[in-house]
Formats: sequence, C-alpha cells, structure tokens
Amino acid sequence: MALQVQVPPSSIGSLTSVSSRPTKNSTKCIAGDHGFLSLARVSRSSIGGMAKRTGMCVGVRVRSSLETAGPVVGQVTEVNKDTFWPLVNAAGDKTVVLDMYTQWCGPCKVMAPKFQELSEKYLDVVFMKLDCNQDNKSLAKELGIRVVPTFKILKDSKIVKEVTGAKFDDLVLAIDSVIK
Repeated sequence: MALQVQVPPSSIGSLTSVSSRPTKNSTKCIAGDHGFLSLARVSRSSIGGMAKRTGMCVGVRVRSSLETAGPVVGQVTEVNKDTFWPLVNAAGDKTVVLDMYTQWCGPCKVMAPKFQELSEKYLDVVFMKLDCNQDNKSLAKELGIRVVPTFKILKDSKIVKEVTGAKFDDLVLAIDSVIK
C-alpha cells in the first residue's frame, strides 16, 4: 500500500534532498504535488532535522493509497470488498460501471475484452471489475448478485441500472441512458 505524507509546501525542497541511501528505520522521499510526498524512504531524523533547519514544527500526515487514489478512467480497475466503496465514493458524480464476474465463467471471459473497449471509449465513466470469489462474497451478496456476469451501473454511489448476462448491446444502452 502506498503512503503519502503531507508537509508544508515550503518544506518540500528540504525533504526531497534526503539521502537516497536507505537505513534500517528509514524511508526515502519522492516528491509529489499539492504538498504531498509519496513515501519510499525518509528517516525520522531527516524530518526532525528539517524542522530544526526551518525553525518550524513540521506536521506530518500519513495517508493510505485508498484515501489518495482516485478512480481511473480509460481502463478497468480491479476492485475487492475493501476497495470498492472507497473508489465508488471517490468517483463523485461520475458514472461507475461494475463488472461482476468469476474466473470460471465462459460468458464473463467473452465480455472482458469488450468491457475493456468500453472503458477506453467512455472516458467520463469509471469502469471496475469484481471477482465474485469467496474473498469478495460479502460484497457480491450486498450488491445482490444472482448470476455472472452482472453489470451494475452506479451514479452518486447508488445502483441505478443492472444488466445480467453477456448482453453487450444492453450494457451499452444502459450506460448511454445513465450518462445522458
């Protein structure tokens, strides 16, 4: 899981000059944007040293990748029971299309490349896929899956349309009806 720290923008230059030689209890710092830095290796003493050099208290806020990673358009994002709702919520007012499939399902395998093509066509829509295996059984049950493949279309974190089975044309019509 990727982590980020938030530091005052004026301090970013100090942090990015940290030695790239990792030590046992260190993390290297890689510069980011908007006052955030992705952590790879930055030693605690480097952050403390920066505070001494700048004469200010550095507040460090660590964020997980689920908080910072937003939904990606133009590709299909694999989700699970832990990542699905945070990514749907992060999508905001964008339409989300979820492909609920299993590894053993023949029609699911037929729909997978077509679903990928849709993600490349509809750049204002977020496409996700959920393997309805034992690990994700609780989410599949919560979403009311009965057959695979099932496609759920969400708007504002609410399910607004559903297409069951490998019905590509029905899926396109459903997406078009939601985004218009």
